[in-house]
Amino acid sequence: MPKAYSNSTLSDVAREANVSVSTASRVLNGLAEKYRISRSTAQLVRESADKLGFRPSQVARSLRLKRTGLLGIVVPDLSNPFFSSIARAVTVSAEAEGFSAILADSGGAVGKEKTLIDQLTTRSVEGLIVCPVGLNFEHLETVHQQGMPLVVVDRCKANSSMVQVTSDHIAGTRQAMKLLLGNGHRHIGVLQGIAGTLPCDQRLQGVQEALTEVGARLDSAMIAGDQFTYESGYTSARKLLTTNPQITALFAMSTPNAFGAYQAAIELGLRVPDDLSLICFDDVAFADFMQVPLTTVSQDVPELGRLAASLVTQQLVHGKVPAQKTHTIPVTLLTRASVGKTSPS
Repeated sequence: MPKAYSNSTLSDVAREANVSVSTASRVLNGLAEKYRISRSTAQLVRESADKLGFRPSQVARSLRLKRTGLLGIVVPDLSNPFFSSIARAVTVSAEAEGFSAILADSGGAVGKEKTLIDQLTTRSVEGLIVCPVGLNFEHLETVHQQGMPLVVVDRCKANSSMVQVTSDHIAGTRQAMKLLLGNGHRHIGVLQGIAGTLPCDQRLQGVQEALTEVGARLDSAMIAGDQFTYESGYTSARKLLTTNPQITALFAMSTPNAFGAYQAAIELGLRVPDDLSLICFDDVAFADFMQVPLTTVSQDVPELGRLAASLVTQQLVHGKVPAQKTHTIPVTLLTRASVGKTSPS
């Protein structure tokens, strides 16, 4: 019967395999090839470790090799399916490369984001993947300049030397607006997220470009909202629909915004899509199963997370900083039942 892990030592393994302690250590730390230890000896050491139930101390190994195998992930809101999906994709991809992840939620606050990043770096994470609040990047730039492998996801910064991964917000919004405009809508309200963040600004740009193509313009009175949340979507939708009764469609910048808008429409006695068309950026697994399936611009969230994880782990494994700084992932328009036709006026 194998010994308990806590009672078996490296010396026990070396004695069982009839090798030196240094040889046993090198094999169990994955250094057999480097030190030209034969395959048969390495196999014998591993079999002896399994027989004795020995597992090397990860703390001691980390101190010795100056490696922890830990990545830090910071997101602004884990209750948002978009960010929780990114976190999962990063975790799965990192684990496939032999790394573990520590996940933290900044609650959408820059101050807390800074604190969490400080805590993670002092806990010896080897790399960071951050979906930032998006209003201040100085602390992230500092981490980047200090040499910590860092990838920023989603709310990126224009003209930055940091490695960044984001979706094609402009093209996706143009696709959404083209669908609305093609169905005759000209009075379109916009439920925005956090103004000044890259996704919000680029999606507004996409709205403006699409309207310009048909000789229309975006009136500031048709824009409301200040967060990518259900509450912001609900409040801003009620505001727009009561002050601008001519609105026939809403473009929401996130799925939570759209859910809030849907509830507001119900309370105002508006039917989707008969009285009001609704389309949003983002997609969730159950959008297709709503009473009125939601038309969305779907981001490739698994790819956002997978690529971010890969860009960090490749820096750690191979020591090479990616030459390409900004990586833009294509999006897909998923047409469902929440958009209907109207007569332009």
